[in-house]
Amino acid sequence: MDVAQLKSDIIAYAHTIGIDSIGFTTADPFDELKQKLIDYHANGYASGFEPTDIEMRTNPKLSMSSARSIIAIAVGYPNRLPNVPKSKRGERRGIFARASWGQDYHSIMRKRLEALGEYIKSRVPEVEMMSMVDTGVLSDRAVAERAGLGYTGRNGFVINPDLGTWTYLGEMLVSIPFPPDDPIMDSCGSCTICVERCPTGALVGDGQLNSQKCVSFLTQTKGYMPDQYRYKIGNRLYGCDTCQQVCPKNRGINTQHDDIVLEPEILKPRLIPLLQMSNKAFKETYGHLAGAWRGKKPIQRNAILALAHFKEKEAVPELKAVAENDARPMIRATAYWAIGQILEDEAEAYILSRYDSEIEEVQIEMKKGLEMRRL
Repeated sequence: MDVAQLKSDIIAYAHTIGIDSIGFTTADPFDELKQKLIDYHANGYASGFEPTDIEMRTNPKLSMSSARSIIAIAVGYPNRLPNVPKSKRGERRGIFARASWGQDYHSIMRKRLEALGEYIKSRVPEVEMMSMVDTGVLSDRAVAERAGLGYTGRNGFVINPDLGTWTYLGEMLVSIPFPPDDPIMDSCGSCTICVERCPTGALVGDGQLNSQKCVSFLTQTKGYMPDQYRYKIGNRLYGCDTCQQVCPKNRGINTQHDDIVLEPEILKPRLIPLLQMSNKAFKETYGHLAGAWRGKKPIQRNAILALAHFKEKEAVPELKAVAENDARPMIRATAYWAIGQILEDEAEAYILSRYDSEIEEVQIEMKKGLEMRRL
């Protein structure tokens, strides 16, 4: 078997199925990553969403013992929304992060990896393969970097020369010993704009992220939003793109794919209708987005915070309905808090009239609503 020719054929085929960038590396352990992960957890930066077994994360052969190579792929996604609806008084809107625009990227990437796998198997029937997208144990970014798809910037994203940071990443372990590609030797130089513009100071500065402070992570949590971050969320319903939006390497890049369909009214939705949306309606409207993976509770909480951010008085009747009728204490409590933030002193009579009928955890937020001011 001419492995070099097969590699060339795979690259050519990949571009016909919507893979924008492809690279090859060995299945050797990611020794440099191991210490970074140890420090990441020791510093309390972990989000809790990522796998915790560092050996599994850094040794590909623990996932597939026959692995000889890893094929890394990147698919660019759009970052500009056409016909973007305006957010205005009475119709304030939230926003989903760009990685959640269109069909859930896990399914988009799996389809491409499946097609790529079928092609490789048609050429080498005895090949063994294992694909991963985001939820696999390996670090997509570490694999992509070593396979030459880009270098890790200060914002922690892989910066691809053609796609910038606006990419979905995935990889495939294969039992074929392909010639590895060389990593891209580049850097952010003296640029620190992403670190400076991060809303919560979550970027450590060397490509590491303190997930506990990251707005993207915070929007996906299900509990109460910590006080110091409530006004940092802005109108974000899911995720945060600030460190990518300000990156100079992303200028002029806006990759399009036919299977990434943009729906402006869904991706930048009106906030008030979200507050009392049923589970069924939420799944029907947003279930196809990656941003819906945690369910409607975080989205509804974030919508309430966004209304407080906008000081949206027109939303107060709806917020009162949520505060008085929602069965979930955290949602009721956040609604009371938002009413206090929007109406300020005018909210006191209403909140005090409801105070004794509420449980203690809700009462705590009712007090905050009257006492706390924008941080």
